[in-house]
Amino acid sequence: MQDMLEIAMIAAEEAGGEIMDVYDSNETIDYQEKSDQSPLTIADKKSNEIIMHHLSKTGLNILSEENDSISYNERKEWGKFWLVDPLDGTKEFIKKNGEFTVNIALIEDGSAKMGIVYSPVTKVLYWNEYEGKVYKKENFTVNEINKRTSVNDNDKNLRVVVSRSHINDETNEYIEKLNEPKLISCGSSLKFLYIADNKADIYPRFGPTMEWDTAAAHSILSSLDIMVMNLETGRELSYNKENLLNPFFIIKP
Repeated sequence: MQDMLEIAMIAAEEAGGEIMDVYDSNETIDYQEKSDQSPLTIADKKSNEIIMHHLSKTGLNILSEENDSISYNERKEWGKFWLVDPLDGTKEFIKKNGEFTVNIALIEDGSAKMGIVYSPVTKVLYWNEYEGKVYKKENFTVNEINKRTSVNDNDKNLRVVVSRSHINDETNEYIEKLNEPKLISCGSSLKFLYIADNKADIYPRFGPTMEWDTAAAHSILSSLDIMVMNLETGRELSYNKENLLNPFFIIKP
């Protein structure tokens, strides 16, 4: 597993470098719309190529947002595989606000077991060992991230992180029930990492996300004993479903 982790970390950082080449060399970012109206840029494609190249060395199957046409009949037989979002937060990338990530997760039997999330702009890398400790590399220094104390909905001044591009009425209704909350807007899987990093306390998601959006950061939170709770079942989000769309969820320590 350590070899696989190192390959995935190299893939994430190299992909992030390719993303930044596009980001820094273009005043405006050109994009096309996919069938679901989500944007696709050349950076998504280049990042995907690099990640696919590296992860192919592991011999495991790979499901990426940019290679999502694999049928459920085929992938339901995969016990262990890579789940990839080569550029999470493409809308934020196009807006050039820096809030985008590279997400690589190892999925086993429907659960996220190992996750790597890289922020290309800040050059900060987060990961968890296979069902193990969580680390953050920043300015070439690696530190372990410790587990957090729990929070309660009744606590005052809870820091609530919300999507910069996808906040809606259901989210606002939830927030209104809290006790003088403080809102933080953020893009991509960085919202999960705000919870891990003790920069936010709750992340309510009452809007669409796909499995590749959440898996890597979910794995990191799981290693910190923080639940990503499926609001339909009250259980952890699961992966490699027939429909790759996630249900609504909520995160809090």
